[in-house]
Amino acid sequence: MNDSQGYSQDQMTPRFIGRAVLVTGSSRGIGAGIARRLASEGARVAITYASNPDAAQKIVTSLPGSGHISLHLQVGDETSVEKAFSKVLEEFGRLDFLVNNAGITKDQLLLRMKADDFDRVTEANLRGVFLCTRAAAKIMLKARFGSIVNITSVVGQTGNPGQSNYAASKGGVEAFTKSVALELASRQVRANCVAPGFIVTEMTDVLSDQQRRSILDRIPLKALGDVSDVAAAVSFLLSSDAKYVTGHTLSVNGGLYM
Repeated sequence: MNDSQGYSQDQMTPRFIGRAVLVTGSSRGIGAGIARRLASEGARVAITYASNPDAAQKIVTSLPGSGHISLHLQVGDETSVEKAFSKVLEEFGRLDFLVNNAGITKDQLLLRMKADDFDRVTEANLRGVFLCTRAAAKIMLKARFGSIVNITSVVGQTGNPGQSNYAASKGGVEAFTKSVALELASRQVRANCVAPGFIVTEMTDVLSDQQRRSILDRIPLKALGDVSDVAAAVSFLLSSDAKYVTGHTLSVNGGLYM
């Protein structure tokens, strides 16, 4: 399924012309879909990758508009984050928006989970959000303008067997975002979350028919979400349409968690 399914470039309002955004973990999946949506609305986008520069460059060349770049970024590494954000300022001269999307899973039941797997997930999913948000906040506070959206998960709200590390990291991001929103609000910098449910990506493509039916039985709307559903929510929260929204988590899950 195409990441942009559900909207077309012609339908996009160019409300982000002149704006610059960095989307972490955007060389594929949900991150790539978010990048395409924001580029379609006029933003210059910095695509980031951890290990696949070719995939990132392919996304860059596919984006509508011009001036987009790709950057190597290990979100859990402080030096890597500092270099990436410096490069964004060098190339764009500004940073208006940040979307913290990068994340990993290392699923295992609690008694079988290795401490290293817990640490690796929280480093990427929680420490990474902290480092990137801190770097962006320094820029946005000076400009007295900015919007940050952190991609969490319905799992951070409900928990899930075998994902205690992932749930902890995503729940932590929601709490972190509320605290950051309180700190940054006086300078007109907003911070919010989007919590997707089951979204059609490469990860859901491997589900068996039985697994898919089991998931659909739990979703009131009886359908998996599309990447475009998440991208639309991110676009809204970044935009001036949400200028009075901060510290909020917008759930995009078909009613899975109410």
